[in-house]
Amino acid sequence: MKLTWFGNGSFRVHAGGRIVVVAPGAAPEGVSRAELVSGADLVVEEGAAISEADGRSWKAQPAGRLLDAEAEPGPAQVFSLGAGALLIAAEGERPLLVLEGQAPALGRWVERAVVVIAGDGLAARAAAVVERGPRLLALAGAEAEVDAAFAALRGTLDGTGLVALERGMAVEV
Repeated sequence: MKLTWFGNGSFRVHAGGRIVVVAPGAAPEGVSRAELVSGADLVVEEGAAISEADGRSWKAQPAGRLLDAEAEPGPAQVFSLGAGALLIAAEGERPLLVLEGQAPALGRWVERAVVVIAGDGLAARAAAVVERGPRLLALAGAEAEVDAAFAALRGTLDGTGLVALERGMAVEV
């Protein structure tokens, strides 16, 4: 999975052979919307109506067998887990949870997930998510916020990876 943060809540995700763009309208001035959505298989606009899921009971669809596999991977699925919580599931990839608000109640699936926390109050929101033991935690915010979160989380990660996202830089996760 390749993840690019453009600022605010705007992301471009390459997962499972698909490209999902989240909130292209939230990208800061200077980011070309046309370039951001170019080649996207799915564009999730801010405030768009998307399927809702319960974070406690959601389960990834099982991967298809190689004998049954189609020539093309299945479409990426996007779910709302509540205000400010977006779940992206793509065949053959870890679930991606993008949080711009507080984390909802989450099931055991989060232990396999990549969780992105964007916006303000990163340290407190990341601390609440780290307790649930995600595979990787990525922070997207102001440099001072990210630095404070790294300092606060240093002794609490217990096997969870931690990365900082930089605007416009793709990260392979």
